[in-house]
Amino acid sequence: MKRTLLLLAILGLVSCKQTKKEVAENQAAATDSGKVMVKLYALDGGTVQVNQLELFSQDTTYTGQSRVFADAYYVIEHPKGTLMWDAGLPESLVGLPEPYTDPSGAFTVSRSDSLATQLASIGLTVDDIEYLALSHTHFDHSGHAEQLKNATWLVQETEYDFVTSEEVQKSNPEVYNAIDDLENIRKIKGDYDVFGDGTVVMKYMPGHTPGHQVLFVDLAEHGPLLLSGDLYHFSENREFRRIPIFNHDVAQTIESMDTFEAFAKEKNAKVYLQHSQEDFDKFPKTPNYLK
Repeated sequence: MKRTLLLLAILGLVSCKQTKKEVAENQAAATDSGKVMVKLYALDGGTVQVNQLELFSQDTTYTGQSRVFADAYYVIEHPKGTLMWDAGLPESLVGLPEPYTDPSGAFTVSRSDSLATQLASIGLTVDDIEYLALSHTHFDHSGHAEQLKNATWLVQETEYDFVTSEEVQKSNPEVYNAIDDLENIRKIKGDYDVFGDGTVVMKYMPGHTPGHQVLFVDLAEHGPLLLSGDLYHFSENREFRRIPIFNHDVAQTIESMDTFEAFAKEKNAKVYLQHSQEDFDKFPKTPNYLK
């Protein structure tokens, strides 16, 4: 009988401690306003010099022009896990003596730093990344994806079918090869609430590719924001609704633009264009995250 009472007392003490621990964790994860504490880091995935800017409009507006694009990727720390959004340019570019220009001459690309080094700068390793999501699977968004083999890849089913199709494997093997070794795959259809509380939501916005998506993040202090993927590459294309000639579906792109702008207005969200150097520079460097 005494042993039973002692056991019950110990179990009660453990239960009490666990409850206090859970309360402490919940308190640490929330702000005074009751919002979940989420951190968003913007990291440098390289630079894209666009030598033929006319590729980014259906008309001749940009003929003869060039422009430098940033190539950001992002880490979102949430009490329930860590998500990486996009994966920059290929790491094979790191350490090259000169930037690389593709055979068509349209793009000159470079990347100065590795994923491991950049994650270390924010106190993380690749093993800390539990989820990977790409706005889409073009080469400048999937560069170091396969280094995250332990992460769960959250991918629109339409994008997965597109990038693993026989056509892409033959015509753009480098695009397929960037993701073909990922094994932990969760296929989704439409909008997806990553952590189940509305703070980090992938919004399905096809057109640039069949499964293109953007990311909504609701930060406690900074407020709500939207990362654009490649729905818009730079501010003029957003203002005048110009669409690259290589988009998968123009009509879908226009519909996604309408959906995006309505959602941004509804949420009063700040929009960050992922290829805009100006927008990338808006992210703080010390401390190097928004919250």
